[in-house]
Parts: sequence; C-alpha cells; structure tokens
Amino acid sequence: MRGHLPDENPGFVGRRTELGRISAALAEHRLVTVTGVGGVGKTRLALRAAHRAAGLYPDGAWWTDLTPLDGDRLLVALVADSVDLSDHTPGMATTGLCRRLADDRLLLVLDSCEHLAEPCARLVTELLAAAPGLTVLATSRRPLGVEGERVVALDPLPPAGGDALELLRRAAGEDFPAAGPAGEICVRLEGIPLALELAAAQIRLQGAEAVRDQLGTRFDAPPSARFDLLAHTERVWPSRHQTLRAAIGWSHELSAPLERLLWARLSVFRGPFDLESATAVCIGGPLDRATLPAALDGLVRASVVRPPDAGGRLRMLDTIRAYGATWLDRTGETGTVADRHAAHFRGLARRGETAWHGTRQLRWYRTVDAHHTDLRTALDRLLRTDPDAALDLVGSVAFAWSCRGRLREARDGLEQALLLSGSRGRARARALWALGVTLVLQGEFGPAQEVSERCAREARFTEYEEALEAERAEAPGPDAHPDPYAEAGRPRRGDLTLDAAALAGLLALTTGRTMAAFVVVDHVLDAVPGGPADSAARLRCGLVRVFALTGLGRLAEAREQALALRALCEQLDEHWTRTALEYQLALTGLLEGEPAAAAGHARAMLEGTRRLGASLGVALGLDVLATALAAAGDGERAADVSGTGEAYWRSTGQPRRGLPGLRALREKYTDTARATIGEPAYEEIFLRALTGLPQDGLDRALRGSSQG
Repeated sequence: MRGHLPDENPGFVGRRTELGRISAALAEHRLVTVTGVGGVGKTRLALRAAHRAAGLYPDGAWWTDLTPLDGDRLLVALVADSVDLSDHTPGMATTGLCRRLADDRLLLVLDSCEHLAEPCARLVTELLAAAPGLTVLATSRRPLGVEGERVVALDPLPPAGGDALELLRRAAGEDFPAAGPAGEICVRLEGIPLALELAAAQIRLQGAEAVRDQLGTRFDAPPSARFDLLAHTERVWPSRHQTLRAAIGWSHELSAPLERLLWARLSVFRGPFDLESATAVCIGGPLDRATLPAALDGLVRASVVRPPDAGGRLRMLDTIRAYGATWLDRTGETGTVADRHAAHFRGLARRGETAWHGTRQLRWYRTVDAHHTDLRTALDRLLRTDPDAALDLVGSVAFAWSCRGRLREARDGLEQALLLSGSRGRARARALWALGVTLVLQGEFGPAQEVSERCAREARFTEYEEALEAERAEAPGPDAHPDPYAEAGRPRRGDLTLDAAALAGLLALTTGRTMAAFVVVDHVLDAVPGGPADSAARLRCGLVRVFALTGLGRLAEAREQALALRALCEQLDEHWTRTALEYQLALTGLLEGEPAAAAGHARAMLEGTRRLGASLGVALGLDVLATALAAAGDGERAADVSGTGEAYWRSTGQPRRGLPGLRALREKYTDTARATIGEPAYEEIFLRALTGLPQDGLDRALRGSSQG
C-alpha cells in the first residue's frame, strides 16, 4: 500500500466509539484534530484511525512526528521528508511540498502539533488550498484553529470500565480480576493510558497490592510541589493533568537516585538514542560507564524509556522527556549536558567524515541517518553557543544529507554556520564545498558559481597557511612519515584543492561546459601528488574527469578510466563513487551502441542508489535504464521503467534532469519504443507505473520484469 505509517502498538485497547467518530469526521472534513491532555492516547488513536482509513485514499496515508522539532524552521522539511519528497527545488520550502501534494488524494497525519500550533495551522491552511485531494489528521493538546477544522476531543478510558483494566493487564502482563487492587488502580489513575502504563511497570516490580497502597497514600492528597514541575502550554491545569503529573512524579520518586539522574540527562535527546550515545552524553559524577547500563535498564523496566528497537535504539515519550528536562533544569545541568550532547554529535560527524573514504562509508551513512534528529539538535545548539564548532559539524555531514535528499536542511545549516562563524581554514573550505554541491543539486547555478569561487580561494588560503606551518615545524626525524597530512585520521595535502576543482567541474558539467570541466580537474589531478584512490576528494575529481571525457566523445578513455576507478572503489568497499561510475558506464554503453551492457550498469547503479536512499540517483538511473531498454527494442519494459522514473522525479520536486547527451538519446529511443508497441499501449503502461507504488516499480526494474 502506498504511504508510510508506523507499526501499531500491540497494546491498543478499546476506543471503538472514538474511532467511529474520527472515521465519520474524516469522511466529511478535510482537517480533523484529535485533542486531549498529555498521555491520554492521542497518538495511538490517530495511528489506529490512520491504519483503518489508509485504504480509502488512493495515494495512501503518511505519518509525520513533530516531537523532534524545537521550533518551526524545519517544519516544512520534516513534513516533506515524511511524504517521500526529497525536495531538490530552490525557493520557498512550501512550494515543492504543495506541488508534491497538488494532484494526490492522501491522508497526512501530523502528530504532536501543540508546541507548533500556529505554524502548523499556517502550513495546513496552505496545503489544503493547494491540494484539493488532501485530508489532514492532526493530534494536539489544543485545536489548530483553522477554518473548517473538526475537533474530536479525547477523554481518558472510563476508569471503572473494562478497557482501562484490559490496558493495565496487557501492560503488566498479568490477568487481574476486575474487583481488586487492579480495578482500584484504574480508578485512582482516572483511566489515563500513560499513567496506567507507568503503574503497570511498577506492578511488574512490586505487585498490584503494593502499587494500590502507594497510590492511595500519594494520590488522595493534592499533588506535592515535586509533582508540579512539568511545564505545559496550558494556562490552567485540568484535574487529569494533575493526575498524570502525579503519576510521572510517583514513577520518578520510585526510581533509584542514579536512574533519576539519568532520566534528567537523557531528556536532552530529541530523537532515538543508543547506549553509546547515552553513555557519552550522560556520564558524570556517580553516573559512570559502569553504573549507567544498570540505571538505563531500570528506566526501561519502569517504562520511562521505551525498550530498544531492532537497531538497539531507545526513546522516551515527549511528556516523560519534558518532565526529565524540568528536573535537569533544577539541577543546574541543562547547559552542561546540552554542550556534552552537542560535542558528542560533533565528534560523530567528524569521525564519519573520516570514515567516508573506505569500508565504513555505508555504515556511517546509515548512522548519520539514524541520528539525524540529534545531529540537527546539536547543530542548533552550536549555532547559538559556538558557531565555529557548528561550521565544523555541518560541514562534516552536509554532503551525506544532500546525498540523502535533505538539501534544504543541508543548505540552511551551511548558510547559517558560514554567516555566523568567522573562522578560516579547513572547516570553512569544506563547508563551502558542501554548500556548492547542494546548490548544484538544487539547480541554483548562479549562486553555486559564486560559492565555487569562494571555495577555491579558501582552499588556496588554507593550504598555503598549512604549508607555511609545515615549514616552520621542526625537521622530521628519519622515522617520521614523509607526508604529515597522510597520518591516520588526518586529511591529505591538496584535498581542499581537489574538492574545489571537483565542485567547479561538476558545475561546468551541469551547465554544458564539458571542456571546462575536463580542464579544471585534469590540471589539478596532475598537479596534486597522490594515487587515484588516496582520498575521497581525489576520487571525486576522477569521477568528474570520466564524465567530462564521456561528454567530449572520448568514450574509450572514459570507459577505461571508469573501470579502473570502479575496481579501486570495490577494493575500498566505497559505494557513492562506485554508484556514480556505474551511471557513467551505462551512458558510455548507450553511446557506443551496446544497450544490454548499458542496462546492466544502470541496474548496478540503481542497487547502489537504493542502498544510499538517494531519490535523485534513482531517478537518474531509471532514466538511463529506460533508454537502454528502448534502444534494445523492449518497448513495454521501457515504458514501465520510464513511468517509475517519472514518479521518482516528482518526488524530487524537479523536472527530469541529466546530462545533455542522455536527454537526446532518451528522446530518440522513447520515440522508437512508442512506435514499436503503439502510442496507446505505451501510455497505458507508463501511467500505470507512474500511479503505482514507486518501490514496486523499482523492484521490477531491478528484476528485469514488467507489469502484467
């Protein structure tokens, strides 16, 4: 089914009436907002309703979790990412999103809007106006206030009813009788699902009677001051919020001292975290590497931290995280822990940049993706507190973000850091290079030219300063390494110049100046000493030279150099350059009249881009594969692959792009394919692929099969 919804919580209980109300509201209204106090189950209910309704929307149901956002600056980017829009367009962020949704009939779920209610209201208003087939289901502690909004208020489960007791039973893993301590617990906690889950965790540890007795001594009186810490936007606390606050505070009080300290420090994470990151950020004082794992395990047992997923990542619900953040503030550690968090993710980014060239590339690429939310959080912190460190962090990850299709986030972070930081040197040159690549991918060739020139100047300045520093250094001994830049973990001499040349060459290629591209990279590759696979920068320059040779018609040279570079990439287990080389070899095959070979290279490229999650790369690969199939006389599969390619191009927000030579070949052989199978048959297959699931179309392309 088209779309993306998280898996449902297997502990969902009841809510038949509320589900019916939401279903009826979605049938009549384009904006439905589920409101209610924190912990009442809005997210679970919306997810269940979305799963039930998904089949009614031809273009599926799509889920956006807004809890990671600390402000509205990246709201549109997050929503675009959630609907598989790798927005490569310049200009206003909402333009590409509106264009993506304009002709679709889909359900968009915006979960946890309360801290961004006004920006969400503006965005929803714009999207509903631009996309007549769009329906929005939102969850928030208060309505969005958009005209035509239908509000479904969600109350807790009936405290004395069977649903509350069943939720407690499932969460605790025990079968309680209705008359007894469990029933009393449900009543005291007023049927609030999150409070019941916290109580269930204590039941597993202490038993139902002990929990019932503790609640009796704590909840009969008004919440104490320690339970009043949790801050929310409501000016007046409803009584049920007081109950939830008391339940969270009770769980906090029952936690061991080290667990409470860890709870507070973990609140700095806005996304999922693993044990390594938790350890790096949260140790200090009595909480050390030896004691932290046990404290974390205790928080998991108490349902304060959600159990690890298949990737070993844990998380806290936003309400519980906010409670911990308030305690962190009371301890006076908020700034200290936030700085440790930022330093840890800056270090992760720097290690990843080193790992890009070699066997760990794909692993690090996926790590950056998994920690995206906290990398953004760290970047935002450093932009406020240490712009030079922010420049270092974003310069280290921006290329990976751009490869992943997060061009707006990469550009936003790079431009802010370059503006705020006054530092000169490697970090600045690297950030300018990454920004130039991002601008080229967005089609902003004028600004990209200006950034390319700045990058070249910064590279020359930095490497000149480094050369002077090397001359001033003490003469090396007989056992010293001949190149101080080639030590493990350090950049190689000339890499900044190589990357600046690669950026200039890429820009020249995409603007039709093939000879200029060849001259700039060929000159630098000859001038900077080193082997062809010594660094990622040298590989990138070699890649540009191969494409330039292809564009110049020097196909035998292009193929020979591409095959040599590909062999080196295979030895290194390097994925990104290897994938791009497969694209070039596919182009060469087409130009040399070998469509079968071209199709093989195109499929190899598609396998690589799928591993990298690069929508633009998939779109480019499908174009060359469709052209190869058409050239081979397989009109049906060419139409199928071309329709899938159009779907991927739409996911980038841009019209079809590619090298000028490929565009001419595609037009030529597409006309041949249309003539071979007939215009009506071609259009029918093309449209079926375009409107089907893009992933299914990609699978068919890789298998070499077509639709039946």
